[in-house]
Amino acid sequence: MEKVGILGGTFNPPHIGHLIIANEVMSSHGLDEIWFMPNHEPPHKKRSDNVSSGDRTKMLKLALQSHPGFKLELIELERDGPSFTYDTIRILKENYPQTQFYFIIGADMVEYLPKWHNIDKLLKLITFIGVRRPSYNLQTPYPILYADVPEMGISSSMIRSRIKEGGTIRYLVPDAIRSFIKENHLYES
Repeated sequence: MEKVGILGGTFNPPHIGHLIIANEVMSSHGLDEIWFMPNHEPPHKKRSDNVSSGDRTKMLKLALQSHPGFKLELIELERDGPSFTYDTIRILKENYPQTQFYFIIGADMVEYLPKWHNIDKLLKLITFIGVRRPSYNLQTPYPILYADVPEMGISSSMIRSRIKEGGTIRYLVPDAIRSFIKENHLYES
């Protein structure tokens, strides 16, 4: 049975922290692949920028191109409305019945698990892997695995803010993404 980790998020933009998390979880839990799954409309936050789903997809393709075990899964972008993990995983399990899925979440989402849509049903379909994130706690009553990942205070919102302020994002995102952002004037004031 293939073991696939899913890393969901807005990836607005994808950054080096996302890639490090995926690589560390893949290695520490012996996963065959990591699928990066961008959200169309995550239920817990609303987007306020003008970056399209197409641009986020292009940036993810650029980020993933150098790792053979990293794949792009667009199931949530292809659906309209809010993206609930339970609905997505149900569809993935139907489409890939021989795959064991692991859902990778940061410590901020570990704390939020009690509020997830159909969390008890979801726990019967997947295994969560929680990773450390600065200023958050990994304790939860739910059965989840953990991964030790180097803690970095890099976030997409910090990168967007730096761009708006004319600051550097060198080494925070892969060079191909930095070029794409610059060429397409993304996140500028």
